[in-house]
Amino acid sequence: MGLSLTPGQPLLTPPARAETVHLQPRASDSSSSESLAQTLPAGGVTITQPPQSSTSFFKLAENQLITFGWNFTYVVQQPTSITVSAVGANGYTYAVGPDPNGHIPGTATEVVWDVYSYQQAHPNTPLAQESYTLHIWDDRGPGATAAPGLMSPNNALVFALYTPQAYTPLASGWTCTGCSGALIARPALTGVLITFLLILFSGFRVLRRVY
Repeated sequence: MGLSLTPGQPLLTPPARAETVHLQPRASDSSSSESLAQTLPAGGVTITQPPQSSTSFFKLAENQLITFGWNFTYVVQQPTSITVSAVGANGYTYAVGPDPNGHIPGTATEVVWDVYSYQQAHPNTPLAQESYTLHIWDDRGPGATAAPGLMSPNNALVFALYTPQAYTPLASGWTCTGCSGALIARPALTGVLITFLLILFSGFRVLRRVY
């Protein structure tokens, strides 16, 4: 059966003009994403090197490099950069690492500090033999508050620096700084005291055998 068309009538009727529909997000969707963000814990770093079981002591000497390492925990938004510094018991702050301001990439998980080179480059503000607190923070600064998914500042690591003393043999005049000054000043008295103790101990042993 053939299809009869009225002269002038188109074969297909064009669709009605499409209307643009703007969909508004549901309030429940917005609150859901916000609640998800709020359930994220605050990010931070966990120190892995050196161990925090006890205070670590490092030498202020040539070729004695110090490595500080850490892991990121719950950091969703990686910082652009991280700043690492050491605050001494004297109140001074020292930049840690090769950068003069202590800046390292935001993805770094360790920094190596050449304390001897730092000492040579900063004669006016030398590192002292004392304890230090390591401070690590992101772009928001050392006073940033804890926020979901963002790195919080860390100052949990305490370490100490010391300068090794050169070896001095007894023949060259070495003295024990922790010993009694009276005994060191009177070696003859020390010998007499030791002899008396030996005689007393020997006599006690003889008396035990007799009785």
